[in-house]
Amino acid sequence: MKLTINHHFTDSLPADSLQENTPRQVYQAAYSWVLPKKPSNPTLLHVSDSLCQVLKISKEECHSKKFVDLVSGTQLLPEMKPYSMCYGGHQFGNWAGQLGDGRAINLADITVDKQPWTMQLKGAGKTPYSRSGDGLAVLRSSIREYLCSEAMFHLGIPTTRALSLVTTGDKVLRDPLYDGNPSYEKGAIVCRVAPTFIRFGNFEIFAARNDIPNLKKLTDFTLKTHFKTLGKPSKEAYLHFFRTVSERSLKMVIDWQRVGFVHGVMNTDNMSILGLTIDYGPYGWLEGYDLNWTPNTTDGQMKRYAYGRQPEMVLWNLYQLANALYPLIEETSALEDILTNYRDQYEQQNGIMHCQKLGLNHYTNENLQLAADLNLILQATETDMTIFYRLLADFDEHSPHKGLDLIHKAFYQPSALNLPLKDRWNTWFKQYSQQLISINSKPTERKRQMNSINPKYVLRNYMAQLAIDAADQGDLSVLDELYTVLKKPYEEQPKYEKWFAKRPEWARHKVGCSMLSCSS
Repeated sequence: MKLTINHHFTDSLPADSLQENTPRQVYQAAYSWVLPKKPSNPTLLHVSDSLCQVLKISKEECHSKKFVDLVSGTQLLPEMKPYSMCYGGHQFGNWAGQLGDGRAINLADITVDKQPWTMQLKGAGKTPYSRSGDGLAVLRSSIREYLCSEAMFHLGIPTTRALSLVTTGDKVLRDPLYDGNPSYEKGAIVCRVAPTFIRFGNFEIFAARNDIPNLKKLTDFTLKTHFKTLGKPSKEAYLHFFRTVSERSLKMVIDWQRVGFVHGVMNTDNMSILGLTIDYGPYGWLEGYDLNWTPNTTDGQMKRYAYGRQPEMVLWNLYQLANALYPLIEETSALEDILTNYRDQYEQQNGIMHCQKLGLNHYTNENLQLAADLNLILQATETDMTIFYRLLADFDEHSPHKGLDLIHKAFYQPSALNLPLKDRWNTWFKQYSQQLISINSKPTERKRQMNSINPKYVLRNYMAQLAIDAADQGDLSVLDELYTVLKKPYEEQPKYEKWFAKRPEWARHKVGCSMLSCSS
């Protein structure tokens, strides 16, 4: 297996002056050198064939012992110099100081067809940023990260990728409910891949420590490597950089809202400067349409990162990045203009997205009102977002009275549809019908367009839990089937129709199927 390894990040930025791998504060450094912990018995459970193709790794190579040794941290290639990054972050709205890669080790920076990629092991052992943690990960969370990374990619949502999933043969002590009852679980490692794992927090830590020289080095490196079209470092280039990050972050969160994805931990250390979805911990997809839903037990009361607040939280995080970049720009008004533009663009892009989900491709007041009315009625009773929009593609504008029957499968409790609710639905269907007729909507084309942005299959938490439970018993069939289904989320796939279903009642309050913790 041949990888074109480069050392651009580590050659361009300052290294931790200390070599020992002990938890500590790391100053005036962008990273620390770290070697992965060798697992006792690494076993490959799954590999992303589509990502292997991108990285020019053959099918034979990605199932070889050399590959398994590599993505488990057992045996490195001679030219590899693994490292973990230093960064800070705001967690749930509060500055947390230094955080860093507590259980992530960048195995290598590589170049494929002139494009940069970083291969990163998650769960491969302690780093100087592990604080009180062990730097390891368990099978449960690793399956969730592996499946979701690839599911998001195939949904067309900007994301980091997952190359492989291996078990380590070692046991890891975890307390998944944080209730004082830890137990041993199977250890696992995911090899994650992205053009870069640089986050908002990488800039924040230097700014917070008033380390302006290294803040400039990091920003200049980021421009040179990942934003080449913005020109040489200058105040104008820094502003253009921030504007581009803002635009990409907006696109990412609009896509989240479109498919009903809830990240769960939108701290600034989990915000990619490339606008990629990063760090899949307690995530989830909306089951019942609920703007206040969050999958994160830690956020259960505050609901800071609930579905309906995600766009607002991206903006809040961008404010923190603006503060971090200010020493290089020293122009408040220019930064504020970019942030104001995010707010304005969000209103427009969010409206366009909701209209498109309804097959209404014109941004008009009538269409916006129709979408707004629908958002209210979807919350009036427990309605599955994914199933509703997928079924709506078959709506007959000439028979609005059949609308409720069409979407009946989307209701969790059809008996809760009392007469006033039915009247509201029927009124909405009538208005929707009139709008479709007025724009001379073509049913076949409308269905094609709606089905291209409203997925039929998403990674519901209960689905991931089924894969976890089976894999824990040595059965990888569910994992493999879900991986296959989620590669074509917008297609019908009659063979896998069973996954086009509401969350079953047994999963409503089951651990791992509704609320989740950050434990991994």
